[in-house]
Amino acid sequence: MARYRNHLPQLSNNLFLTDGGIETTLIFHEGLNLPDFAAFDLLKYSDGQKALGKYFRTYAELATEYQVGLVLESATWRANPDWAKKLGYSKEDLTRIHHQSIQLLQAIRDDYETEQAPMVISGCVGPRGDGYNPDNFMTDDEAADYHQEQIAAFRDADADLVTAITMTYVEEALGITRAAQAVDMPVVISFTVETDGHLPTGQSLKDAIAQVDAATHNGPAYYMINCAHPKHFAHVLETDESWLKRIRGLRANASTQSHAELDEAEELDDGNPEELGNQYLKLKQKLQNLTVLGGCCGTDHRHIAAICQACLPLWWTHLAGTYQLQI
Repeated sequence: MARYRNHLPQLSNNLFLTDGGIETTLIFHEGLNLPDFAAFDLLKYSDGQKALGKYFRTYAELATEYQVGLVLESATWRANPDWAKKLGYSKEDLTRIHHQSIQLLQAIRDDYETEQAPMVISGCVGPRGDGYNPDNFMTDDEAADYHQEQIAAFRDADADLVTAITMTYVEEALGITRAAQAVDMPVVISFTVETDGHLPTGQSLKDAIAQVDAATHNGPAYYMINCAHPKHFAHVLETDESWLKRIRGLRANASTQSHAELDEAEELDDGNPEELGNQYLKLKQKLQNLTVLGGCCGTDHRHIAAICQACLPLWWTHLAGTYQLQI
């Protein structure tokens, strides 16, 4: 039975971490081969399963050390029909992969979760195409049909929610939201933004969130920003408009490079963990409901620890229109 599906604890004011950039960590730090960046491919053999277990346990240990929550995100960003077919996986294989990925996280939660460090299990839904540059666009109905089977598999595997990571255009995000609603799964939408803070399609983050919310009656539990450095999007958050309250999570890149530059890079740019932590602190002070802090490309446990160390002292409680610091 799903532990938190009906009461997601990250919707409180408590701090929750996520992992960092799983694919870049496993490739550049662990020396593993991930065809087409598909971390789920590791689940097919014992050593790969051990590598994934080691990876996620690193973050579970961080959460218990700092006594904060953790969102455990399954290694299934590439586990949809198009990418899986390219890698030789059948439809039946995919269902097995989805269940196996959630079972791995459930075992880690059983070993590490405490009252002070609740651990939420999320089924990761990636884009049908590229996570940087959308090419083949679906309608929202096509996207709902395409992603619903994966989301239903996560529901049946007892995930607490699903999170759509690196959404590059609004129709796919909207379809995923509708697919999750159809099978009674909480859903989080995380948008990729470019160096100008807009989606790769040119749509503003504000308009993308408004479009999904209007079409689904505020369907997503919350929104996130991912796969960009804070310098790329901080300026779009310089407002007191109400849409910012819908943003609860950040998974930023370590590097300040553009997506095009990262695509061409032969070495990992892991940036500066302490600097990134301080940038998250500034963003946390701007975003009233920000509670979920993690990383994307180039980040690892060092960055997440630095983010936690920078932001942990801030426990903001809303009192009479002001924020008071709780130590």
